[in-house]
Amino acid sequence: MPFDAPQDDLDLNAAEPILDAALTGADDGELFIERGVSESFVFDDGRLKTAAYDLTRGFGLRCVAGESTGYAHSAEMSVPALKRAAEAAESAKRGRSGVMAEPPRRTNAKLYTDVDPSAAPSFEAKVKLLQEIDAYARAKDPRVVQVTASLAGSRRDIEILRAGGELYRDARPLVRLNVSVVVEKDGRREAGSAGAGGRTTYEQWITPDAWKGSADEALRQALVNLEAENAPAGEMDVVLGPGWPGVLLHEAVGHGLEGDFNRKGSSAFSGRMGQRVAAPGVTVVDDGTMAERRGSLTIDDEGTPTDRTVLIEDGILVGYMQDRLNARLMGMEATGNGRRESYAHMPMPRMTNTFMLAGQDDPDDIVASLEDGVYAVNFGGGQVDITNGKFVFQCTEAYRVKNGKILHPVKGATLIGDGPTALTRISMIGNDMKMDPGIGVCGKGGQGVPVGVGQPTLKIAGLTVGGAG
Repeated sequence: MPFDAPQDDLDLNAAEPILDAALTGADDGELFIERGVSESFVFDDGRLKTAAYDLTRGFGLRCVAGESTGYAHSAEMSVPALKRAAEAAESAKRGRSGVMAEPPRRTNAKLYTDVDPSAAPSFEAKVKLLQEIDAYARAKDPRVVQVTASLAGSRRDIEILRAGGELYRDARPLVRLNVSVVVEKDGRREAGSAGAGGRTTYEQWITPDAWKGSADEALRQALVNLEAENAPAGEMDVVLGPGWPGVLLHEAVGHGLEGDFNRKGSSAFSGRMGQRVAAPGVTVVDDGTMAERRGSLTIDDEGTPTDRTVLIEDGILVGYMQDRLNARLMGMEATGNGRRESYAHMPMPRMTNTFMLAGQDDPDDIVASLEDGVYAVNFGGGQVDITNGKFVFQCTEAYRVKNGKILHPVKGATLIGDGPTALTRISMIGNDMKMDPGIGVCGKGGQGVPVGVGQPTLKIAGLTVGGAG
């Protein structure tokens, strides 16, 4: 990835007095500076379909007074632009005289390598890789009719300047590889997809062992779906596989445990701290400190070091994910979950890597205990209402199970329920906790950020399965 960043016109020495003046009398705030480079390649239907390269640079200035926030941002990295932003942002104070919050603590953690993007493989090498993936998948099975392979990489350098000259820095790499395969048999077409990534260099994901694994998994899913029958419909017990199915936990439960929703009373978990909210044995954690994971950060986008935050412990609600603003207003500690999509966005409480810890049950025993239900292994998209936790998720790989025996794959299955109730209906927890391969993107308030999810095999009673049969 070539990376020749232009020299910034914004001098931090000149910026400091402007920021100090803007934040005088405020409760919190910072100058967030971002310089980023990203590229993506899509090889589709035997040809390079798109190749994109983007350079991002800009700043955002935030002034927090009570519950009010003033925010102004600009792609113009200059002192005059900063002065204009300061004038706009400090209007949030409206004569208020607050006391500036203590700055985030420092950390010596290094969760990812400070990558030099100029040392990455060449444009030609990346295109050749995608060609190889396409040829490999087509040669694996004559039923393959279409292959889409994509590769994306970025590096995001951030600086956070606080009043008094406190400066925090982080350099964040991110890579993702994805393969989608379409197969056809007797006029019927089905698809499968797989991918992987993390906060590392390209090299980890473009070795033959890495990309062949993704291509093989995409093909396997497509071939399974080619034999799938219509899914049943009705209320039944469901077993969720390990790893990526944790996206259901992420959406149906995770957002409800973010500080802002609980401070405002709009979460299904509001006011329930210390109460039982899940079945015994259920422990849910958000951990931004996992080395090289997609959702990990050395510091969040306010400068707070990320942490391992226990949210639910043995079924009891014990914590929320907090940014600085909501933590201050709730009388709690910031947990390193203040995240923003870019300099053009204000931070808010967001998940990092959110997962359920392993239990004691053997996964085979969990499936064998299912008398009449569905075993869901992979998920696609879903929708969730944060206020009540109600969710609808589409299964991209699922199986019909009767009397503990897997009968056949099913298609068109959707899982319908609500997160708070589903947590209380977990009856078996596998000993096989697994994280997703590094593909998650989470949306909230119009902002998207990379995240990780994970869980062990789970048995949940009484979910509604939407299907054709």
